[in-house]
Amino acid sequence: MAPEPYLGPETHTPVRHHILSVLVENKAGVLARVAGLFARRGFNIYSLAVAPAELHERFSRITIVVDAESAPLEQIVGQLYKLVNVVDISDLAPSDAVERELLLATIPTNVDSRTGLLDVIGEANAAIVDVDAHHVTVMLAGTPHGCDAFEKALESYEGVELHRTGRVALPRLGTPPESEKDPE
Repeated sequence: MAPEPYLGPETHTPVRHHILSVLVENKAGVLARVAGLFARRGFNIYSLAVAPAELHERFSRITIVVDAESAPLEQIVGQLYKLVNVVDISDLAPSDAVERELLLATIPTNVDSRTGLLDVIGEANAAIVDVDAHHVTVMLAGTPHGCDAFEKALESYEGVELHRTGRVALPRLGTPPESEKDPE
């Protein structure tokens, strides 16, 4: 599959959210402890994604988009570091991060609606991944803003079954980690 083309400047996560990239040991119960910490402290998780990190089965990376209004970032990071299996935490400023989500949608179609739907799919740079006589399943891997816009464009179709993953993010190339930036 070809990489997503660069489509110019991106819209980033609103400032009211923090993106935390948390490297953890890949052990049973770690995700439950992280989620439990947020629940006990009343911190609101906006998005959560987890998968094995890099090429090592020993570690997983949890990307947490947290509502900054529910708790100060320093308090969240401090509480996370208290968990035994947390190895490292990076706070990714939205302007310094590359963020992506995956959206899958199955849309009922007929002969009359198919052409319009193909236009919507093409404009969003989405891909058709499955089709039958009465449905089309599409995929969009894009920025959170792009997924929001595509989801809104699909609102005019009845019976859409839609699922989005949590957000994943990495620092932009050439961007030093927060810990290495000069204080202003």
